Amino acid sequence: MEKPWECGDCGKGFNSLSELETHRCSYTGERAFTCSECGKGFTLPSHLLTHQRVHTGERPFTCTVCGEGFTQLSILTSHQLAHTDDRPFKCSDCEKNFKSTRDLLTHQRSQSGERPFTGTECGKGFTYPSHLLTHQRVHTGERPFTCSVCGKGFAQSSNLLTHQ
Repeated sequence: MEKPWECGDCGKGFNSLSELETHRCSYTGERAFTCSECGKGFTLPSHLLTHQRVHTGERPFTCTVCGEGFTQLSILTSHQLAHTDDRPFKCSDCEKNFKSTRDLLTHQRSQSGERPFTGTECGKGFTYPSHLLTHQRVHTGERPFTCSVCGKGFAQSSNLLTHQ
């Protein structure tokens, strides 16, 4: 089948001019598809469609086991592993198995000592983004967890629970 629209940079052929223009966005970084609700831009129309579900609340992908809905098929697929004993992602160093690539990556970081999340104030590194967020409260003085009895604030929910 002939594809009359050809990319001048890579030679790839497309069936329509709109497909070619979408492809060109991958080179330029242009975000030609804009959300009418919030103005956020996307390079592909499918990414805009997925994003718009944030505004509409649509969750077209439903788990057949628990009924929970998801905005993307890939998230549903990952979720469904929670209902099984399957652990298809294997650590090459220690042979442990994990349910998701995210869990495997987190495990590998803890083994290697990698700390990719770095504080802007002090440069201290953390394995998990949530640990960096908690640490930043040292610098900001934020104490979002408040005791309902005495009003004392805490930077971490665990400290509030200990206090109570």
